[in-house]
Amino acid sequence: MSSLRRLSWVGAACATFVVLTGCDTAGSAGNTDAAADAAPAAAAELVELQGDVAKASYSLGFTMADNLVSNFADSIDEDAFVRGARDRFGDSERLVSLEDARASLNALAEKQMEAVAARATENLAAGEAFLAENGAREGVVTLESGLQYEVLEPGDGAQPGRTDTVTTHYKGTLVDGTVFDSSYDRGEPASFPLDGVIPGWTEALQLMPVGSKYRLYIPPSLAYGDQDRGPIPGNSTLIFDVELLDIVDDSSEPQ
Repeated sequence: MSSLRRLSWVGAACATFVVLTGCDTAGSAGNTDAAADAAPAAAAELVELQGDVAKASYSLGFTMADNLVSNFADSIDEDAFVRGARDRFGDSERLVSLEDARASLNALAEKQMEAVAARATENLAAGEAFLAENGAREGVVTLESGLQYEVLEPGDGAQPGRTDTVTTHYKGTLVDGTVFDSSYDRGEPASFPLDGVIPGWTEALQLMPVGSKYRLYIPPSLAYGDQDRGPIPGNSTLIFDVELLDIVDDSSEPQ
């Protein structure tokens, strides 16, 4: 349940290895046709990765590159990044002094913070406009907290309490329809304690009987606030389709 409790970062990082092979081939040959010819061979090498060290190294590279792409987008020079990694692994002399490195990294961080803040401001305004319009639709209930929901399928089972553990199927999207998490896509429901998820879920699921399906509209104040969380930009209004399948019986667990 990465979107509700924590967003997974392991397994996001093969881009570095792909970038390394791609940039090295294109850069050394200086020929796009040669790079294209080499691509199938590079892909074949990836499939042949053997052993835990090779697979873990590949995964670390992919994860690092994925985090960089997610957090810095167009602010990363791929060729320079790959050159830095190769120089460090090869014990080559630094091309940039430590002082210049600190200054440039600080400048990049400041630029990124400004971009994140601007995007969060835009997302907040867009989310508020969406919720205002959505709240006027027939069947949508708006609670005092700002949470909105509509009943897609009623249920007649028990309703969970705040400290109960529940089993659900769900899909989470941004207001533009982008899917950022889905138990349906993973092919299995998710179980979790209601007091261990985002506040919008904690509040909403206590209203749901087992067997029901609701659509939740959660403002950022009841989700992740103004901070980016992986595929979820800061100040995003979140939409979840949630099926409450069961309330987990913990009475048989040892005390």
